[in-house]
Amino acid sequence: MKLLGLFLCFTLLFLCPFISQADEPELKREPPRPIVFVPHDRSKSDPQQVHVSLAGKDHMRVTFITEDKKVESVVEYGKQPGKYVGKATGESTSYKYFFYKSGKIHHVKIGPLQPNTIYYYRCGGNGPEFSFKTPPSTFPVEFAIVGDLGQTEWTDATLSQIKKQDYDVFLLPGDLSYADTHQPLWDSFGRLVEPLASKRPWMVTEGNHEIEFFPIIEHTTFKSYNARWKMPHTESLSDSNLYYSFDVAGVHTIMLGSYTDFDCDSDQYQWLQADLAKVDRKTTSWVVVLLHAPWYNTNEAHEGEGESMRKAMESLLFSARVDVVFAGHVHAYERFKRVYNNKADPCGPIYITIGDGGNREGLALSFKKPPSPLSVYRESSFGHGRLKVMDGKRAHWSWHRNNDSNSLLADEFWLESLSTSSSCWPSSSSSGEL
Repeated sequence: MKLLGLFLCFTLLFLCPFISQADEPELKREPPRPIVFVPHDRSKSDPQQVHVSLAGKDHMRVTFITEDKKVESVVEYGKQPGKYVGKATGESTSYKYFFYKSGKIHHVKIGPLQPNTIYYYRCGGNGPEFSFKTPPSTFPVEFAIVGDLGQTEWTDATLSQIKKQDYDVFLLPGDLSYADTHQPLWDSFGRLVEPLASKRPWMVTEGNHEIEFFPIIEHTTFKSYNARWKMPHTESLSDSNLYYSFDVAGVHTIMLGSYTDFDCDSDQYQWLQADLAKVDRKTTSWVVVLLHAPWYNTNEAHEGEGESMRKAMESLLFSARVDVVFAGHVHAYERFKRVYNNKADPCGPIYITIGDGGNREGLALSFKKPPSPLSVYRESSFGHGRLKVMDGKRAHWSWHRNNDSNSLLADEFWLESLSTSSSCWPSSSSSGEL
């Protein structure tokens, strides 16, 4: 254990610049709080680190890990506690990282399922019973959104506050566990979030802390992330788990990868172009995008790191009239006006940075002065956001500051879907001015 502790300290203190690709000056950050390490307190055959995610129309994917490699990749489920009328068999994987070897990671797709319904389920034919609620098929629908979560006492407080008010889907724009090659922290993170992630679908995309490139020893990037957090990339015709899309009610959500190729010749660019082309805004009123490195940012932290991706892809999002873009990476909260090409534009997306979940690095306190006229609200505090889509036209956004035991509403506004704006579509007379 002493050797393991020394290895962790060495990794976190000296190798994080390689792992996270963070090339920036030292910034003043609020003192972080201690890491919360959650131990395994079940038997080797019992499921742990249980989480659910959307997996195509009317289906969910249940992911769990067992130390016992003989446990089958099965999930039993039904609408009443202890009464399982459905059973599905999935697949499993495992991986090695330096001296670490993961448990058996099970991915089981279940369905078809009814919308807005509670299902009770058991994993691997053993252990405790869990339950989840499927999202609704019609409005209203509510998303809880937070990036750069980590696993500190701040994280624990943020999750506790999110849990106090129900939601339908959890969205996380990158930087999950902050394991940074120390693989037991991936296990701890899975246990920490299980009380929430086993009850509502968690949809995530990768951040720089998921790269886990280790000089000489490990050259396969995203090994842990891809093994543990399988997202519906196949169901959305993506060849990579690093970018995908899904639909909930009348909201089409696109998860992009900031740390895989994104230029116009890349697979991701071609996939995004095709995915956006398939969206019918008459039936799908809202389009939401999540990525890790923000395209618009007035904080000195990570300044300009999303610029090359913005230049490559922004026109695609603008032409498709994407409603809002969420990002993480910068450990603060910031909301922008509707923007396109560094100018206010009523037909561009609203950009929101929400990398304030509770990570171990602390907050990014240095905003540039004077503030940009494009930036509406900015604050260096931990917290989380909620997007409640009321109908095909209106949605309410709120950002809740993490104030230890209390969650304080600090920023809110109503937004209208661009699908309802006649002036923002090519057939309108003003479209030529864009």
